[in-house]
Amino acid sequence: MTNTDLFSTGRIGALELPNRLVMAPLTRNRADADGTPSALMRTHYTQRAGAGLIIAEGTTPNPVGQTYPNIPGIHSDSQIAGWRRVTDSVRDAGGRMFLQLQHGGRVGHPDNSGLVPVAPSAIALPEGIHTPSGHQEAVTPRALSQNEIDSTIADFAQAARNAVAAGFEGVEIHSANGHLLHQFLAGNTNHRTDAYGGSIANRIRFTLEVVDAVIAAIGADRVGIRIAPGVTTNGIAEDDTDELYPALVTALAPSHPAYLHVVFADPETALFQQIRQLWPHTLIANPNLGWGVPLPADGGKAAAETLLAAGADLVSLGRAFLANPDLVDRLRIGAPLNPVRDTPLMYVGGPQGYNDYPTLDTDPARSAAVA
Repeated sequence: MTNTDLFSTGRIGALELPNRLVMAPLTRNRADADGTPSALMRTHYTQRAGAGLIIAEGTTPNPVGQTYPNIPGIHSDSQIAGWRRVTDSVRDAGGRMFLQLQHGGRVGHPDNSGLVPVAPSAIALPEGIHTPSGHQEAVTPRALSQNEIDSTIADFAQAARNAVAAGFEGVEIHSANGHLLHQFLAGNTNHRTDAYGGSIANRIRFTLEVVDAVIAAIGADRVGIRIAPGVTTNGIAEDDTDELYPALVTALAPSHPAYLHVVFADPETALFQQIRQLWPHTLIANPNLGWGVPLPADGGKAAAETLLAAGADLVSLGRAFLANPDLVDRLRIGAPLNPVRDTPLMYVGGPQGYNDYPTLDTDPARSAAVA
């Protein structure tokens, strides 16, 4: 029988979860300039330790993979130590964390990383990109050579080892939202004529090789993958989504990764249902609640329950966790939710719009509403 109870226990690999609500990875530009996680980040994640699982924000596995300013990394001793302070604090508060490994590919700029971005092909991001000096036109990336593909895969594997050393339970490989692995998947960003371009079998090769290398480094129980079928973020255009993702999911499954995380999942589509049928392991689904529009009053609870009824094992929520450090408790007792504040506050740095959302016990008006 399908379990639609968000507050029942769940599991990822060997890791037991106290509920089925996952905090989705949320880029918030609060790291130090060198990519070291800050004290603000430690506070932020510790406040949200009630999630069944926290997937920490996209974190670069090497310097050239950096997307925007103040994005965390996991490739230096300082970054590893900074993340260790975060995971220790979250664990002390009863939480569990995976780290999302995110290489930006062409989503980057020399003013952010000090390096020219790399990508499957030398095709620039169509929109501009934020830098320390403001919004700038994107630069044309360098197409990765075979040697650079090999070294990038090795960087992902080392980043996974670093994440485990930093206290994470595991890592999520970001093959979504227009970043490097997604750029290999999509035909408009991958014009290669070698073994990594052209056919679907070739375009999924890089993601498969990254996943295999990371599994070899830290074990399958510690590795998840995020995908975004049909999502056009960062200039992505797929003309074969319905064929691409079943092929990718089928090829990933035999490696026994801990989970697959599907972004903007629509339980009514044939593709979602096919992915569920093809994927024999834990499936995390992220509901499509719209971008640039207010969250529903329930923070996505009804959509989450619908996804569980459609076969998802766990459900990830983003903005609802941003605005409600105690989201699980609020949803469990039916308490009103904090609204999300102005979008610009998400990315400007500092505690405002990040660590200053009240919990029920610090907000007398909301506590009284459910007394």
